Amino acid sequence: MAFLPINGKEMRERGWDGVDFVVVTGDSYVDHPSFGTAIISRVLEAEGYKVAVLPQPNVNSDMDFKQFGQPRLGFMVSSGNIDSMVAHYTAAKRKRSDDAYTAGGKAGKRPDRAVIVYSQKIKSIYPDSPVIIGGLEASLRRFAHYDYWDDAVRPSILFDSGADILSYGMGEKQTIEIADRLNRGFPIESLYDIRGICYAVDTKDYTPGPAVDLPSYERVKENKKDYAIAARKELEESDAVRGRVVIQRHGKKILIQNPPMTPLTTEELDRVYSLPYERYYHPSYEALGGVPGIQEVEFSITHNRGCFGACNFCSIAFHQGRAITVRSMESVIDEAKRLTENPRFKGYIHDVGGPTANFRLPSCKLQEKAGLCKNKKCLAPTPCKNLQVSHTEYIEMLRKLRSLPKIKKVFIRSGIRFDYLMEDESREFFRELVAHHISGQLKVAPEHCSAAVLDKMGKPHIEVYKKFQDEFYRTTKKIGKEQYLVPYLMSSHPGSTMKDAVELALFLKREKIHPEQVQDFYPTPGTISTCMFYTELDPYTLEPVYVPKTPEEKAMQRALLQYFNPKNKALVIKALRIAGRTDLIGTGKNCLVTPDRSFVQNNQQKNRNSGKSKLSKNKKLSNKKKR
Repeated sequence: MAFLPINGKEMRERGWDGVDFVVVTGDSYVDHPSFGTAIISRVLEAEGYKVAVLPQPNVNSDMDFKQFGQPRLGFMVSSGNIDSMVAHYTAAKRKRSDDAYTAGGKAGKRPDRAVIVYSQKIKSIYPDSPVIIGGLEASLRRFAHYDYWDDAVRPSILFDSGADILSYGMGEKQTIEIADRLNRGFPIESLYDIRGICYAVDTKDYTPGPAVDLPSYERVKENKKDYAIAARKELEESDAVRGRVVIQRHGKKILIQNPPMTPLTTEELDRVYSLPYERYYHPSYEALGGVPGIQEVEFSITHNRGCFGACNFCSIAFHQGRAITVRSMESVIDEAKRLTENPRFKGYIHDVGGPTANFRLPSCKLQEKAGLCKNKKCLAPTPCKNLQVSHTEYIEMLRKLRSLPKIKKVFIRSGIRFDYLMEDESREFFRELVAHHISGQLKVAPEHCSAAVLDKMGKPHIEVYKKFQDEFYRTTKKIGKEQYLVPYLMSSHPGSTMKDAVELALFLKREKIHPEQVQDFYPTPGTISTCMFYTELDPYTLEPVYVPKTPEEKAMQRALLQYFNPKNKALVIKALRIAGRTDLIGTGKNCLVTPDRSFVQNNQQKNRNSGKSKLSKNKKLSNKKKR
């Protein structure tokens, strides 16, 4: 095994005069299958192509882009594992100082809107070279989309970038097909029938055919109802079985999205994960302290893709899709064996999971022919009657992993769906999870407790979490371990009023939960929740949705979730006043916060005013009696 070349010197050391593809990424180069760049570059290599990786090129110069010469077949461009704007800015739009996907962990090595900047740079140097954009940033911005950082609707990233093709979703299959046709000398136009891609044509050259016609870029930019309709339709057509061609006009151009590429089969997924990854960052980063993002994933194993949980604030449904695909048990075991041969391995597999760790089956047997149901959720607000639930294969796989030589412990850290677990009549997995696969704390995601907010999130109601929580602690106590749940909670999600935030604070107090961290809702491209944030409409009903938007209100909702922190006292009191819950300010056992001086003074003033008012009324009554 060897890292792919990341500069001209390494290319020439291989005896190459040039390469077939240059894979450009906004991350530092980490050759691990948790990184999309590693997968795409190794898939191309496995097909016989000469591939170079260009990590975090300097966009202020042409030198980095020219060091391999013009690639024979083209450039593959992504921003890296996450959207470059999310990588750079917090939910409060503050600039981040760190970047887990950059050597040394420091931010600033990739530009904002990296896909656009890289693609435009390449086109300025090599105007005739095909540029194919992909990865999360391109995939989620493939249609006209609300951009939180601009607070405006932007056109499809295909137009802003000037790229030739946009590959959306998990791109292995379309990448192989694109490479094959380019290698055979076919022009870009010959790629236009490949599933899983978007391309653009002039309106005058467009031949009408069966397609879902979205409201145009101009309409969604001006009319929020049209935006909501478009967002709903985009997600409706993201199913690989029933998804249709989707078009969206952008001025004199038409964006055309072909139906989604079919998910990889188990055999195909096994092949992807058997490729010769170095499973580490490039050695040139050692002097900088390495790439922090490798730490959690180096000894983790991905066994599935897709998520039929499809929470409204999550991008997985729109990117990976809701259909579950899995690796074979043999493939997972083989990977674990290779991990034990790594000199850095200490006996601990950090995770055996994926988007949702405990999914090994399709949500139902109907979806193979019909696809996943349009505008319905498999688990929320209640599980579908057709849901098939079993952890049998997952349990067997985990047991085999635990029994391997040199493996001390196998953890599950990527998150489980507790609502799915609770639907399993057998409690075998629950017991084994608690007994063997938790490192003291299990992270789960109830997110909120208000039914109204959870409905907007596409999550189950809190009663399911409470049942899970109670059973978790009973099981933990029974086996004699001290283990805890760490619930993920989200403040200021669309639909969350101040009263809902107070309700969540009271729930946390009753359950004795003191969250160390709270996540403000982050409107990222391509999600239904982001659509609600921007339009203040529910895209499924077109009914109004309350959205907390001002920094002050979001700060108050966040403070309520950490009402116990003395630093939050003033904000909590203000929030309780706004919510009409001053009864929760005091020293009683049900109160969230003790009064501050201003609250006491205000109450004293109110009492004095009330006393004066009563005295005045009494005098008037007395005068009436005298008359």
